[in-house]
Amino acid sequence: MATDLIDLAGHEQVAFCTDPATGLRAIIALHSTALGPGLGGTRFHPYPSTDAALADVLRLSRAMSSKNALAGLDHGGGKAVVIGDPHRDKTPELLRAYGRFVESLGGRYVTACDVGTYVADMDVVAEETRWATGRSPANGGAGDSSLLTAYGVLQGMRAVAQHVWGAPSLEGRRVGIAGVGKVGAKLAEHLLEDGAHVVVTDVDDDAVAALRARHPEVEAVEDATVLARTSLDVFSPNALGGALDEDTVAVLDARVVCGGANNQLAGPDTADRLAERGIVYAPDFLVNAGGVIQVGDELHGFDMERARERTGAIFGTTLEVLGLAEAEGVTPAVAADRLAERRIAAGGRTPWLPPRATPAP
Repeated sequence: MATDLIDLAGHEQVAFCTDPATGLRAIIALHSTALGPGLGGTRFHPYPSTDAALADVLRLSRAMSSKNALAGLDHGGGKAVVIGDPHRDKTPELLRAYGRFVESLGGRYVTACDVGTYVADMDVVAEETRWATGRSPANGGAGDSSLLTAYGVLQGMRAVAQHVWGAPSLEGRRVGIAGVGKVGAKLAEHLLEDGAHVVVTDVDDDAVAALRARHPEVEAVEDATVLARTSLDVFSPNALGGALDEDTVAVLDARVVCGGANNQLAGPDTADRLAERGIVYAPDFLVNAGGVIQVGDELHGFDMERARERTGAIFGTTLEVLGLAEAEGVTPAVAADRLAERRIAAGGRTPWLPPRATPAP
């Protein structure tokens, strides 16, 4: 099964990393380095099997190729997964062992935070490798990359609002957020500032309670299934991937899907099912690129204003993708892939940049 998955995904390199002394079991996948070193985060998750971890890292790294290309970065697609429970298995020794594996790739892979890993973890990984980003400012990094991830999702959502309703604002719109962790909670606050009515859910009751303690006007529902059936203008998945499966799409009561989670579409036909139902999908690898823009900027001496400006360009790129989808009669997911493929084919390090038109912050 593992060989079939690798052949199907067309990756350049897949490295299996084990360190018995610390219990490390990890996989690093490099999908493409055509534009430059692969850049993508490290996910720490209790996968049920090695094959499940491999399938996830192959999907995630492939998406990073498109994400980095659409963001105008001179980076290819890379991703890593560590198999285990981050609350139980993560130790400084394990993280340092992982850092040594990253270093052994000689700069072909640049890592950062993802689900289950945090700024403090990247500081430890960076003790063993030059190729860890998402570090703390005290250690020369940009800090929490969810800041610009959430900002980028907001810009994508504003662009879809412009496309669908004629104005780049969520004021008065009802937005449902599935997952209020690092990105979802910040996105909720952006949306409240923009005048939206926010409805949330999360498997972690404490995360919902913390958000509602700060913003009691936020409405909470029982779970993602209930949220999908709630009458919404925008449904925003911000937890793990696969949120848009066949059953969810069939009952989804929203005009737009736009969120920060990776790999939201459970299958290759899901984008078609959304289009058939008249639901506009903003491709996740386009709108959630703020985090990778932020950590990528670290490699050039981090400048928040520069990174924020580039993240703001997600607004214009989203409009371009939606326009291309209409013009060519394809889904936004296909249109986004086509734009990414054009830059990858051009070889990168070109004058190509995404459109920078963006509404006021």
